Amino acid sequence: MRGAGASRGKPKTDRPRRGMFRRKRVCRFCVDKVEFIDYKEVRLLIASIPERGKIQPRRLSGTCAKHQRKLQTAIKRARQLALIPYVTD
Repeated sequence: MRGAGASRGKPKTDRPRRGMFRRKRVCRFCVDKVEFIDYKEVRLLIASIPERGKIQPRRLSGTCAKHQRKLQTAIKRARQLALIPYVTD
């Protein structure tokens, strides 16, 4: 649905558009060479849970797939044992 008035805004220039440089996030577990994520280490797990109580996704936390799966399992186990709340009030 492009008509006569579809191209509103700034005129096009010959220069390519430059976005902001986003640094690639590194997995903190790989950096620290953590082999096992323990469900009893509550401080480690709480860092991956925001205020709403959901588990942070990989694209936001920067955790690799292998450690994200282990982290998810550990958080769920800690919730089952009431070490971590499911939701916050």
